[in-house]
Amino acid sequence: MKFTDGFWQTRPGVSAVYAQEAYDIIDDGDTLRVYAPTKVIDRRGDILNRPLLTVTLSSPLEGVIRVRIEHHQGRRPSAGFDLVGATEGVGVAATEEAGGAVTSGTLTSGGLTARVSAGAPWNLSFEADGRVLTSSRHKSVGYVTLADNAPVPSEPVGEVGISRTGLAAAGSYVHEQLSLGVGELVYGLGERFGALVKNGQTVDIWNSDGGTSSEQSYKNIPFYLTNRGYGVLVNQSEHVSFEVASESVERVQFSTAGEALEYFVFQGPTQKDVLERYTALTGRPAKVPAWSYGLWLSTSFTTDYDEATVTSFIDGMRERDLPLSVFHFDCFWMREFNWTDLEWDARVFPDPEGMLARLHERELRLSAWINPYIAQRSKLFAEAADAGYLVRRADGSVWQWDQWQAGMALIDFTNPAATRWFQDKLRQLLEQGIDALKTDFGERIPTDVVWHDGSSPEAMHNWYTQLYNQAVFEVLEEHRGQGEAVLFARSATTGGQRMPIHWGGDNSSSFESMAETLRGGLSLAFSGFGFWSHDIGGFEGRPDPEVFKRWVAFGMFSSHSRLHGSSSYRVPWAFDAEAVEVTRLFSTLKLELMPYLYGVGLEAHDRGLPFMRPMQLEFPDDPTCAYLDRQYLLGSDLLVAPVFSADGTVEYYLPAGTWTNYLTGQSIEGPAWRRETHSVLSLPLWIRAGAVLATGNRTDRPDYDYLDGLLVTVYPGAAEDSTTTTRVTSPETGTRLQVTVTRRGGTVTVTTDGADIRVRLAGGDSVATTGGTAVLTA
Repeated sequence: MKFTDGFWQTRPGVSAVYAQEAYDIIDDGDTLRVYAPTKVIDRRGDILNRPLLTVTLSSPLEGVIRVRIEHHQGRRPSAGFDLVGATEGVGVAATEEAGGAVTSGTLTSGGLTARVSAGAPWNLSFEADGRVLTSSRHKSVGYVTLADNAPVPSEPVGEVGISRTGLAAAGSYVHEQLSLGVGELVYGLGERFGALVKNGQTVDIWNSDGGTSSEQSYKNIPFYLTNRGYGVLVNQSEHVSFEVASESVERVQFSTAGEALEYFVFQGPTQKDVLERYTALTGRPAKVPAWSYGLWLSTSFTTDYDEATVTSFIDGMRERDLPLSVFHFDCFWMREFNWTDLEWDARVFPDPEGMLARLHERELRLSAWINPYIAQRSKLFAEAADAGYLVRRADGSVWQWDQWQAGMALIDFTNPAATRWFQDKLRQLLEQGIDALKTDFGERIPTDVVWHDGSSPEAMHNWYTQLYNQAVFEVLEEHRGQGEAVLFARSATTGGQRMPIHWGGDNSSSFESMAETLRGGLSLAFSGFGFWSHDIGGFEGRPDPEVFKRWVAFGMFSSHSRLHGSSSYRVPWAFDAEAVEVTRLFSTLKLELMPYLYGVGLEAHDRGLPFMRPMQLEFPDDPTCAYLDRQYLLGSDLLVAPVFSADGTVEYYLPAGTWTNYLTGQSIEGPAWRRETHSVLSLPLWIRAGAVLATGNRTDRPDYDYLDGLLVTVYPGAAEDSTTTTRVTSPETGTRLQVTVTRRGGTVTVTTDGADIRVRLAGGDSVATTGGTAVLTA
């Protein structure tokens, strides 16, 4: 949201005042209050007829500092996000004096200190490890008003009548600007499909159903982190606009309509540390079951299907030795015009319970599509309307429109009774035999409505998806137990990472869309989300066989892997025989790696680190990695560079160290740029220097006892006289085996704290440990 016309002037109709000085700094013990007039007070008369801004510093968690900027405190404050990890009162405030006058105030939380200098000009800095991370300076803290009928500086764009926030009526805004250093780069802000580095962009935090090829996003997260080792969260679910080194190229500006703005600064020093603190405060992903990592196959969206079609797909996969873990029923499992009534279309599924039982006998998990919209023809519509469970307009009528489903209405999840009602309907579906739910939509949330609990319509637009997914996830956990619940969600806001999995939405069937899909996933990874997937082959259109085959390799080396389309099937044999071979190869490769990948998922759950990691996250000191968005790592040790071309050409970068190709065994030294041509049966897949990689002995399923037949491979490149520890957890028994690798003078000693396993040096033969120990000679 841009308010200025260059450096000197404001835009027409815009008036802006700024915190000019820290006039009073008050130590309240665990908070610091600063009163900042919008003029330097030189004489007593200067206090009259002008705004006074109150800036309050506190800490909800060690290493995190909250900043709240307020103009008029009598307005209803933003509810903000669920800070599930907050422990109030962990900050320590202090003031410094000289000559009987306060010269500065500090608030310290862990290794992070916020320092306010008394007097003018305004200066609030955030410091750690003896350096300033970022600061709020002159003209950073602003209070902006619009003249009557002045044009709104900017407004989130979306479906007409539903994504308009009425910002012009708000009349006032608060903004903050935090400094950017030379070479400082900004990442995050949700699942964004444009450039991975956000410098130079305007980003509106406003959930929209815009596909993957626009500036809109299904998952808008008002959180960013930088390569200087700190992060920032704006704690408001309303529309927030970020100007990232754009309006003011030396700063990140964030603004929102109203009378107050609250944000948090997270200490590093590394980006991983920032993500750990951010997810400690806002929540970490639930543990996902091992079966969910296998291949998912869908009916696709508008294709014709019945039980015979479903069975033919499953039979076709087995006949071709294609391992399948989950089958998904998309929208038309319910009758047309009835979405959502949560009843199987009896014309094509006359015996749903029997069908689901038969599919379970094939050792498949089953998923079904749902959304929070109730079509007028659904039998649930009248039931919900009569009970007051649907969102209403100011005149008391039910809010409805015809976009998506005729006469559809919206479940009001701010009403606890409505939430319980919807959850009871879902329980019936799960009792029939559904194991996982795809929670589609949740972005098209109107603002010209009244919510049951009186919530602000602007705040509910982004927050709705959290209440929706939370209601569904609670039922899944209740039905299946913790660690077994899986939903496949499209929309999200801050905190949504607690309810995995998320997928990238409606992409198209092209190499360009494949690349933009990856950018969205990496951006979401920088935003605190642990698990992410996408529609293999693209959703819209029928992919060219070359696109499909390249996308299969990319999809199988994502956290979760789903074959899904819109108007055409995604079974591999619908493309050509080679597509079947490609799907078989990369499916079995992923299953072979499950002991390692399952551990990566546990790390996402335990520490909040993403499963798919941008290069910058793992190699923050390598400047070449700063902009890389066509490659990534799975966990810390497995580098993947998808092929985005029909001829197999791919260009990628290997950082410093010894890298070993997982497919060929070749070892090379980085740093190095590589340009290669790969067949559809290959892609760049490299193991990091010194990695200790656990692989399994089964390629038919992802869920089994990994310790049975486990192989641990020790890769070259670690420092001499070093020790590496890895852990392998069996999803079947819960047993966690620790493997320790010690390198001394050309000898590698592998020890375990439990069962004997097979171990080897990369490229060598395997040997069994005896009594938990094996000695290997390089």
